[in-house]
Amino acid sequence: MDAKDILGLPKNSLPIPQEKKSRPPKDSQRKPDGISREVYALTGGLAPLMPAIDSSQLKKQPPKDEKITWQWLPFTNSARKDTLQLYHWVRVVNGVPPTGDYSFAKYNKSVDIVKYTDEEYEKYLNDPGWTKEETDQLFDLCQQFDLRFIVIADRFSSSRTVEELKDRYYSVCRAVVVARAPALGDISGNPVVKEPYNVSQEIERKRALSMVLSQTKHQERKDAEVLAEAKKITESRMAAKVAEESELPVPSNAGPESAERASFPGDTVSPSSNVQLPSATVASSALTADNASTLASLRMLRVYLRTYALDQMVQAASSSAGLRTIKRVEQTLQELGVNLKPRVPTKSVCAEHLELRKEILTLLNLQKQLQYKEAEGSSFRDGSYADTPSTPKDRTFVPDMSFGGERVGKRDQKRKAPGRLSEAPSSPAQSKRPRKLKASEL
Repeated sequence: MDAKDILGLPKNSLPIPQEKKSRPPKDSQRKPDGISREVYALTGGLAPLMPAIDSSQLKKQPPKDEKITWQWLPFTNSARKDTLQLYHWVRVVNGVPPTGDYSFAKYNKSVDIVKYTDEEYEKYLNDPGWTKEETDQLFDLCQQFDLRFIVIADRFSSSRTVEELKDRYYSVCRAVVVARAPALGDISGNPVVKEPYNVSQEIERKRALSMVLSQTKHQERKDAEVLAEAKKITESRMAAKVAEESELPVPSNAGPESAERASFPGDTVSPSSNVQLPSATVASSALTADNASTLASLRMLRVYLRTYALDQMVQAASSSAGLRTIKRVEQTLQELGVNLKPRVPTKSVCAEHLELRKEILTLLNLQKQLQYKEAEGSSFRDGSYADTPSTPKDRTFVPDMSFGGERVGKRDQKRKAPGRLSEAPSSPAQSKRPRKLKASEL
C-alpha cells in the first residue's frame, strides 16, 4: 500500500505538473576588502552615520621623528626610608630616560600623629589608668600602623580593648590641641575638639550591632512587626494631634437649619432638600479630616517643597467637591485676578491662597443651598393653589354669556401658569366649558 492507495487515486495516473516559480536574480555584490563577513552581512556595506568610537579614544600614531624604546632601568621610591634600588621597564623616547620621582610614590599617604613633650605630659596628660610608657607605646603603634586600632590592639603589650585605646588616643590629642591653641575659637572647627570620642556610646553601639547580627529569622520578623505597629501608632497620634490643632469651626448655616426644623416640626420637606441640606456639615467634617491627613503625611516627609504642600492641600480641600465646582472655583479666582498658583509661594501667601479657595467653595455651597430653598418655596406656593374646592352638586350651571359667545380654548388654559394669583380662576364654574343650548331652549 502506497500513498495513491490511501488517497484513492489510480495507479496509472500521472502527477500534475507544477509550474516552477522563477526566483528574482540576486544582486551580486563583492564584499569590499577590510570588512569582515559578519559586519558586511549586518550593515550591507553601508557606513554608519555616527562613528562608534570617539577619535580621542583611538591609539595615536607617534610622530615619525620620535624613536621609542623600552629599557630596563633602576629607580628609587621616595616613600621608602631606606636606599633600596629596584628595576623596572621604562619607556624611553629618543634615548632620553624619564626623570622625576617614582610614579606610584604619590599614593603613599600617612596620618599626622600629634607629638607631645614630657612637660606637656606632666602638665596636661596625666591619667591614673595609664602610665607614660603605655601612652608612648600607643602613639608609636598609631604612627606605625596609621591608626588601625584593631592591629594596634593586637600588638599592644597589655590587655587593652580597642575602645580603651581609642579613648586614650583621642583624649590625649584633644588635650594637646586645646593646650597649644591661643584661643578656643581658633580650634572650634577641629574634629577632635568638635566631636569628642564617646567610649560608652561606642561600646553600646557594638553591643547592639552584635545583638542584631546574632538574631534569628523569627526574631527579625517579630522586630519588623513591632516596628510596623509602632509606626502606625505614631502616625495615628500625629494625625489626631494635627486634627485637634487644625479643627475648623462649625459652619454658620447649620444653625438656622436646625432652628428652622425645630420651629416647624410639622412641615414637609422635599426629597431633594433631604439629600442636600446636610451636605455642608458633612463637607466641613470631611474637609477637616482631609486636611488633618494631608498635614500628617507632609510631616512624615519632613522635607518637601511648599508648592507641593499647597497642591496637596488644594486637592484635599476640593476632594468633596465635584469637577464642575472646582472649575467654578478656578473661574472665580480668574475673575478676581488671582493666579491659580501663587508666584511667590511663601508660607503666608500659601495660607491666604488656601483660605481664599475655601471661602469661594463655601460661597458656592451657600448659593446652591439658596437655590434649593427657593425651589422648595416655589413648590410650596404651587401646591397651595392646586387644591381648589370642588363644585357642589346641587348648584345649577348658569352661563355668563349668550349662545355664540367667546369660547375659551384649551391652548389658552394650558398656557396659563397655575401658580400666578392674578390668573387663577375665581370660581369652578368659570373654569368649565359652557354648554351649547338646544333649539327648543331658545
